[in-house]
Amino acid sequence: MSEQTLAQRRAKHALEHIRQHQQAGKQIYGNYVGYIEALPATVVMNGLGQACATLLSKAEADLKNPHGLLYADLQSWLCGNDPAAPYGGAADLMQAIVSNDQKRYLHAQTEALAYLVWLKKFACAFLERGTD
Repeated sequence: MSEQTLAQRRAKHALEHIRQHQQAGKQIYGNYVGYIEALPATVVMNGLGQACATLLSKAEADLKNPHGLLYADLQSWLCGNDPAAPYGGAADLMQAIVSNDQKRYLHAQTEALAYLVWLKKFACAFLERGTD
């Protein structure tokens, strides 16, 4: 049996998180679909650090609201155990972003954009769109 590709691992991780949100229900994930649709453009225009800081600000320190869920999903991938995780093993994404060098930051931004493709596709496929 051959090893999964990086794209397959990204997709699997993203699908698992979207399925968790789906099971939690729309009252929990709210307008997650709208937020995930906007996030890649925000990362490209402002950078990963500012995009994540904005998510945290809008989450108001609650990683269980829609902005917080999106931040937590991204953190789970970028700080996770996958060999491609640029901040693998870090406990906090924002802390990892501000504590590492530019080369790692650019790698993390590229990896975030690749991961967000899958997260966005699955969110649009399996979650209801919010109203705000």
